[in-house]
Amino acid sequence: MEYAYLYFHAALKDFISPAGQNQVIVRAVDRKPSIKDVIESCNVPHTEIDLIIVNGVFVDFDYIAQNGDQVHVYPDCSTVTHESDRPLCHLSPPIPVPPRFIVDVNLGRLARYMRLLGFDCLYRNDYDDQSIAEISCKTQRIVLTWDRKLLKRKIITYGYFVRTDNPKAQVRETLRRFNLYTSFAPLTRCTHCNEKLISAEKPAITHRLKPLTRQYYNKFLICPGCNRIYWQGSHSMRIERLIEAFCRQPMR
Repeated sequence: MEYAYLYFHAALKDFISPAGQNQVIVRAVDRKPSIKDVIESCNVPHTEIDLIIVNGVFVDFDYIAQNGDQVHVYPDCSTVTHESDRPLCHLSPPIPVPPRFIVDVNLGRLARYMRLLGFDCLYRNDYDDQSIAEISCKTQRIVLTWDRKLLKRKIITYGYFVRTDNPKAQVRETLRRFNLYTSFAPLTRCTHCNEKLISAEKPAITHRLKPLTRQYYNKFLICPGCNRIYWQGSHSMRIERLIEAFCRQPMR
């Protein structure tokens, strides 16, 4: 039998069982698999990886694993000290500008919060994994998911495995991971269907307003997609506090 020896660093240890997080992981390489396949056999998706160093040399995902390989794998934005004169071979592509997202069926509340902050965030509760992967590939959307198998699909270039299960914490995690603190455009997008909101003249929608809303409010936005109407009602202070909390960049 031929074996490669893998060491996962920093945040990639999240994908390894607690007992093995600080241990070398041994994988058979008799059939000459790509290093991508070897790494993903350890449940670490390629979308989480920025650097691979094999026997002291930077390699890409197509490298064919060899017997005795010493493989060090690093996450995106990791700081690596390396003695080689060769530049670092980063595998994580630059994030598209502006960043756009597609969220799996388990993260609906995350999608709504991201839309509240103005981010283009696709979500439908009937999207299957194949649909998400194809949309991400065709439109360069970043996949946000709890599904490791989804992120292992080769056609997905941009993706992130959300660690926490609390929706508000998921938002903070996503903002931090993609450094989105200068990209907010709150209250500009429909939280229900993701379309950008447009101004609505009150006379054109008066027939749809409840009596007290019609009496006390004059400024309205409407969604051209689902036709929902938005205004700064009694709940606006709570929403503004929520947005302020999300927008507050954490101390380093």
